[in-house]
Amino acid sequence: MKFSDIKYERVSYEDVNFQFLGLIEKIRQSDDFTEILKFINELNRIRNHVETMKEYASIRYSIDTTDELFCEENNYWDEYDPYFKKLDNIFYKALLEKNIEKELVAEFGKQFYSIIELKAKSFSESIVDLLQIENLLMSEYTKLLSSAKIEFDGRVCNLSDLAPYIGSSDREVRVRAIKLHTEFFEKNEESFDLIFDKLVKIRHEMANKLGYDNFIELGYMRMLRTDYSTKNIEGLRKFVTEKYVPLANEIYLEQAKRINSEKFDYYDEGVHFSDGNAKLIGDGKYIISMGAKMYSELSPEASEFYTYLVNNELFDVKPRPNKAMGGYCTLLPEFKDPFIFGNFNGTVDDIDVLTHEVGHALQMYLSRDIDMPEIAFPTLDSCEIHSMSMEFFTYPWMNLFFGEDEEKYKKYHYDSALKFIPYGTLVDHFQHIIYENPSLSPSERKSIWRELEKKYLPHRDYSDLAFLKNGGYWYRQGHIFKDPFYYIDYVLAQLCALQFYELSKLDYDNAWKKYINICKVGGKYSFLDIVKIAGLENPLNYENNFK
Repeated sequence: MKFSDIKYERVSYEDVNFQFLGLIEKIRQSDDFTEILKFINELNRIRNHVETMKEYASIRYSIDTTDELFCEENNYWDEYDPYFKKLDNIFYKALLEKNIEKELVAEFGKQFYSIIELKAKSFSESIVDLLQIENLLMSEYTKLLSSAKIEFDGRVCNLSDLAPYIGSSDREVRVRAIKLHTEFFEKNEESFDLIFDKLVKIRHEMANKLGYDNFIELGYMRMLRTDYSTKNIEGLRKFVTEKYVPLANEIYLEQAKRINSEKFDYYDEGVHFSDGNAKLIGDGKYIISMGAKMYSELSPEASEFYTYLVNNELFDVKPRPNKAMGGYCTLLPEFKDPFIFGNFNGTVDDIDVLTHEVGHALQMYLSRDIDMPEIAFPTLDSCEIHSMSMEFFTYPWMNLFFGEDEEKYKKYHYDSALKFIPYGTLVDHFQHIIYENPSLSPSERKSIWRELEKKYLPHRDYSDLAFLKNGGYWYRQGHIFKDPFYYIDYVLAQLCALQFYELSKLDYDNAWKKYINICKVGGKYSFLDIVKIAGLENPLNYENNFK
């Protein structure tokens, strides 16, 4: 179905509650697993409709955060989503209490059973009011970010629009752009601090109500981690500081020499070549059009999927005022359609949307035959393998987008992939400290961020940007506010994506075949099992992975 043909209707919680509880009672009363499966399928039909309407409203709100109708609907879902989660939780507990683990594992796999156990442990009716407040605060953050209206060179820019100027080869231009970008966060410092402080305290209170010492254990459960723990991540952190931080430093030094910068500082980090960054040879329409050529040549699956995506309007990447920042891919499960949201800004970031988010979307498309919502797509650590690997698999077609600058783009992208690993680890380390110490003041949090920057990004020199020197950089990192403990998933996935790149250089077709295999299994397996299916080295086996 075309996105423009979707008819939105607010889902009545009372109606769903009545249908849901009736079917759950039937599950409780039945001793026939075939019959139980029938009731589960009926529940999934209801759940998919609810999720589709919620995601549609969220997409429309992201497209325009001032749209009155979808502001109202976003508020509705902020308030009622925890109640729908309560119904899901009743469903999970009904299955767990039935003593049918063997049958459920045979039907849906071990990962499904592990997921419903974690979801049952991470929710209680006693935290519904706290989840509502958490939702409202996250929406407040989204709205605050999208409210930026910055005058630059005769135009009114949002934060995303400033990206081309921040990467300008003219230092004066990028200094002005970075100062204005930073000024937005500095002017709103009190608001960002207040939102985050409330989020930290709300999440800590949730954890305490569920019987946990702090939010870290609950956060890991909400991320549905079944095969690694905080200790594994601590080990990864140590390895990153020993191996990847020095490697990233070498890359930054090389970059400084390449752009002839005697005093390489924050104003220079966005410039990668002395004669300017890789430039796109077409606008947004051209990029989408060339995407069709690229994916048609990549593989039959990719060609069919991309055509479907374009024909059904499952993209919104055009920048506009009041549009939410960033990019994402989500699923409209009733139609089994992925949807890609982004903000094209005329920089290399546009290609990252075309490849990264399309990687997510391809996985969703190829696992459409999986009807159980909990395993239709994998946990986020695995999801990011699909997206980050696609960025590398599309290297052979970069001439379509960059022409003579093709090699520039590939050099920039590969270096950025390696430089990301210390930064991604820093974000995760920061969150662990914050949630271990929920009573820290806003200034203490910023001091901790700055100290961690010195550890993971020792090259960074903020020059005269006092706000960033004082630890204010992290306000822009939406995951810290909205998706706690997600960011290390990007690091783990990047380590897998780099392996796929090495495999593709040896035997492209075989590497692509392995990639398609892990797309098709959806979320039937845990992260480490999916890594095995792909034939990759476990990224938590640090030394082997680094080699």
